[in-house]
Amino acid sequence: MQSIKEINLLFEQTEKEQWHALFSSYAGDERAGVKKLVARYEKKLEAYRKEMQRLEDMLVFEKKYGDDFRCICGIDEAGRGPFAGPVVAGAVVLPPGLKIEGLNDSKQVSKKRREELFEEIREKAVSYGIGMSSPARIDEINILQATYEAMQHAVSDLQVVPDLLLNDAVTIPQIPIKQIGIIKGDGRSLSIAAASIMAKVTRDRLMTEYADLYPEYGFERNKGYGSEEHREALKKYGPCPIHRNSFIHNYVK
Repeated sequence: MQSIKEINLLFEQTEKEQWHALFSSYAGDERAGVKKLVARYEKKLEAYRKEMQRLEDMLVFEKKYGDDFRCICGIDEAGRGPFAGPVVAGAVVLPPGLKIEGLNDSKQVSKKRREELFEEIREKAVSYGIGMSSPARIDEINILQATYEAMQHAVSDLQVVPDLLLNDAVTIPQIPIKQIGIIKGDGRSLSIAAASIMAKVTRDRLMTEYADLYPEYGFERNKGYGSEEHREALKKYGPCPIHRNSFIHNYVK
């Protein structure tokens, strides 16, 4: 007779779609530990099904336009609101129908899971691109235009040429590619959600590196956003080279 440990290992080594056969195999096992184990995996399977349905719902735009457009790219940005650091854009082309468990708007995902998703997207994407606009550029042309510029750079960074862009709410100027802006798109399209993860993780890593150069501002914690700690540091130390002067005039003389 198999031990509970052996049964657990069997579940772990079996694809979730095949668990029903295992449930049937152990339905007659009267051991309390086995019943508890099977019940736990039944709950896991139900959660997995719900997650697959959520991901399926987030492919609605990719499926809607998939017959007419061969290469669909999601676009999103991170860092429009901070006092410091660049604005970063991500562009991601996913294989048609790809579902990555946990993929969602980067704001809805924990830091640890964002890091894991970043690596999985990088591995599985057809192509991804990153674009940035510096704090100086933001001051020069304003944050909206700098965001557009970062998105243009992200599209240019792709190794493929998309024929449709799914954007989080905006229309990017000076790009000769069909675009569809989707309100709250990072929570409604897997392609845009993937782009939001790539942009957010890239920017957060960069701000953590900046924290080593300018430790006074707590960039590793606030990522350049206007936290109370950051505002107090601005008043005490003044701006550093990566601050956006157009954003901080209320906090420095």
